[in-house]
Amino acid sequence: MYLPPHDPHVDDPMRFKPLFRIHLMERKCATVECMYGHKGPHNGHIQIVKKDEFSTKCNQTDHHRMSGGRQEEFRTWLREEWGRTLEDIFHEHMQELILMKFIYTSQYDNCLTYRRIYLPPSSPDDLIKPGLFKGTYGSHGLEIVMLSFHGKKAKGTKITGDPNIPAGQQTVEIDLGHPLQLPDIENLRDFSELSRIVLEVQEQVRREEQEREHWQEEEDRSQPAASQPAAKPLGGEGAEGEETAAGAEGTTQDKAPASQPFVLPMGVISRNEDYPRTCRICFYGTGLIAGHGFTSPERTPGVFVLFDDDRFGFIWLELKSFSLYSRIKVSFQNAEAPSREAFDEMLKNIQSLAT
Repeated sequence: MYLPPHDPHVDDPMRFKPLFRIHLMERKCATVECMYGHKGPHNGHIQIVKKDEFSTKCNQTDHHRMSGGRQEEFRTWLREEWGRTLEDIFHEHMQELILMKFIYTSQYDNCLTYRRIYLPPSSPDDLIKPGLFKGTYGSHGLEIVMLSFHGKKAKGTKITGDPNIPAGQQTVEIDLGHPLQLPDIENLRDFSELSRIVLEVQEQVRREEQEREHWQEEEDRSQPAASQPAAKPLGGEGAEGEETAAGAEGTTQDKAPASQPFVLPMGVISRNEDYPRTCRICFYGTGLIAGHGFTSPERTPGVFVLFDDDRFGFIWLELKSFSLYSRIKVSFQNAEAPSREAFDEMLKNIQSLAT
């Protein structure tokens, strides 16, 4: 098991924890040992379910229990997971979320299912190299997100989830066709100024989507009888429009300075105060928020901030919160990168499994 660093230190390396081991014996026999708990290796079982999936089961779950009962187990888990005690965490909402996570994870300590993670394919046109990132999620602590690129969109898909947003959901979506021009550093401190800029772009995106839908409907109606191709709106979705948009996007990025000063607006909460003070470029994006149990999910506007090749951030406008993401640099063996089409299909499968 690869555990994220202790919140909020996103730049620290992942923590490694063995969960099971297999002893290969003579005559093609093997024994499986569960490594969970604090009493040493004990008897377990492993089963191949299907391609890219297997499960393990512990046959001696009493080895997972502690003499001090659930209270001692919780305190030990808390030190490992968060690097602190519950007394150090004064925020009641955060204490509630931590207790929920402990209760949830401890229910499944005897039987675990493993599925292969396919790393996203890479293209020379990508903004940065795609891959896995550690990110701060407020009171939820650090979570793992997979960043992938899909033409004019970039997506952050949760690999680990929480009581609000489960694994497999698109936590952030970045519109690479709508870069944001941030105000100067003094005006950037004003949250209302940043909010005004983002909401203006949100309205522009909404109008463009309506226009595309309108022209698509017109084209569908006129296509059977039309002798000439239907006129396309400026900046439409045709080949020329895409080429123009791509060219405009490239021009925007080319004109963007190598770095520009960056500071979080007043009132925006960040778990990590040690965020970079310069950034390369920003884009309009949306972030997924929901209530406990993934109730009433909705996409809300935000700002994607690219700091460098290994770090980016996202300002959640509605929550007045900031998430900082740092690339996971562990070399995962046998991690395969499929084609774009295959990867998109896998993302859909991940999301369906999560629901």
